[in-house]
Amino acid sequence: MRVAIVTESFPPEVNGVAHSVLRTAEHLVRRGHQPLVVTPAPARGAQCPPQSFGGGAEAAEIPVVHIPSMPLPGYPQVRIALPSRRLHAALAAHRPDVVHLASPFVLGARGMQAATRLGVPAVAVYQTDLAGYAHAYRAGRGLGEAAAWRRIRAVHAAAARTLAPSTPAEQDLTAHGVPRVRLWPRGVDSVRFHPGHRDEALHRALAPGGEVLVGYVGRLAPEKRVDLLAAASALPGVRVVVVGDGPSAPALKAAMPGAVFLGRRTGEELARCFASLDVFVHTGPLETFCQTIQEAMASGVAVVGPAAGGPLDLVAHHRTGLLVPPRDGAAVARAVAELAADPVRRAAYGQAGRAEVTARTWEAVGDLLLRHYAEVIAEHRGLPLPPAPPAADAPALPAEPEGLPEELPA
Repeated sequence: MRVAIVTESFPPEVNGVAHSVLRTAEHLVRRGHQPLVVTPAPARGAQCPPQSFGGGAEAAEIPVVHIPSMPLPGYPQVRIALPSRRLHAALAAHRPDVVHLASPFVLGARGMQAATRLGVPAVAVYQTDLAGYAHAYRAGRGLGEAAAWRRIRAVHAAAARTLAPSTPAEQDLTAHGVPRVRLWPRGVDSVRFHPGHRDEALHRALAPGGEVLVGYVGRLAPEKRVDLLAAASALPGVRVVVVGDGPSAPALKAAMPGAVFLGRRTGEELARCFASLDVFVHTGPLETFCQTIQEAMASGVAVVGPAAGGPLDLVAHHRTGLLVPPRDGAAVARAVAELAADPVRRAAYGQAGRAEVTARTWEAVGDLLLRHYAEVIAEHRGLPLPPAPPAADAPALPAEPEGLPEELPA
């Protein structure tokens, strides 16, 4: 199978879209398929090989076409593709059986147009709550959100299938008129992210007074609401550590003077940071999935997350961690204080979380994606659908949430 992946982000950028595209392309190589990645060109001097960002040996076999780009105003770490004939030429030369649009918005919309002109079916993968971001960045408030949803519908309605990463995202897309939505979650590398990578020396260095180490990993941007950790960072006996970078970093450092900011970490260093935490907290209310929660669970760490979006699929309240009302810093602090005072409970949540995610391998979700591809290609060509895999071979997926937990902190 020849697959062209048109993505708004790819390493050396570090985010959920870039990571899942890299894992998808690696899986295609491992299964004997031929991927091509088309992505905005990184900033000058930032062209690091994918292997530097946790990619495997297959990363070296992934051809990548870079489209001229410019930095997003106000957020230079994000690159926006400029209009270029290179996209259509790359797709035409690759002769794909299917086009994979990863979090399509700017380059992805052009990729959809190119796929249509070439007569190739496209699978659009929804990964970013653009409407929520429009609100977070105050882009005209309601007008910005409405415009974002019009854009999402326009791109995704043209695709043969839209894949949502979580049941809340699937429901949101359907409610906003996006057709042909199916579930496709994300995998986690439970060997790379493992409790065995805990580094007690690193823990002592970050929390020299024996504090409970509470960490956030991810981009530092307004929509992530890392500022909600401020009250938790002031708790006695707690040390907050923040891994990541972004435009909110200066304000966050001023708001949390007692926190440790490590900047961006990747590969083995990132895995060691995860495993060395006592509690992992994600504060973003706009997560369509939340890969870092899965990585913390694989690392055997108790988690705290917002009761909204993707975390509802991932966190079993009072079993693998705690869910708190979104955008509520006081609730975050109460949950952190609760876990900081109870090491036995932290350990139990960490063990349960690890058990929950170990079967959610990138191989399992990668094979599920291949089935989506095969079905879309068969439908496009008017062929019978391929047979479903045996139940024993089906990927292990997150359990569908049953709604908000009744006992959320007030």
